[in-house]
Amino acid sequence: MAENSTQWTDEDPVAWVEAVEHPTRRADGLTLLALLREVTGQEPRMWGPSIVGFDEYAYFYPTGHSGTAPVMGFSPRKASLSLYGFTGQPEEADLLARLGKHKIGKSCLYINKLADVDPDVLRELAVTGFKNGLVWKAKGEAGEMAY
Repeated sequence: MAENSTQWTDEDPVAWVEAVEHPTRRADGLTLLALLREVTGQEPRMWGPSIVGFDEYAYFYPTGHSGTAPVMGFSPRKASLSLYGFTGQPEEADLLARLGKHKIGKSCLYINKLADVDPDVLRELAVTGFKNGLVWKAKGEAGEMAY
């Protein structure tokens, strides 16, 4: 079976974000670093070449595939900010309705820039997303909910 490519690395996530070329993505990345440090109480780690993640959980699929993934994270990609762990929770519908301009993928929340969303709602999504992620972590059965 193929090895999971999204594993944590020793690269410095702060230096990586500070090196992001696009100035808005870089500034938004630094803001997200501070927000997620505060919400999670964890220091960030790089996951793969482009995801800044906080904490981790194990996942297991019925197919036998398993691995670890960050409970919360983000990537300041060229097209948008990809936010991981902010969705898939009971509180999501109300919060997303109040968030501002965004898109939802299978497991990601995409926003163009932080200025497009309500920062208080984004914080609420982070808090509830992390709390929900810790439930998955404690159960050790996040397979169906894993990214």
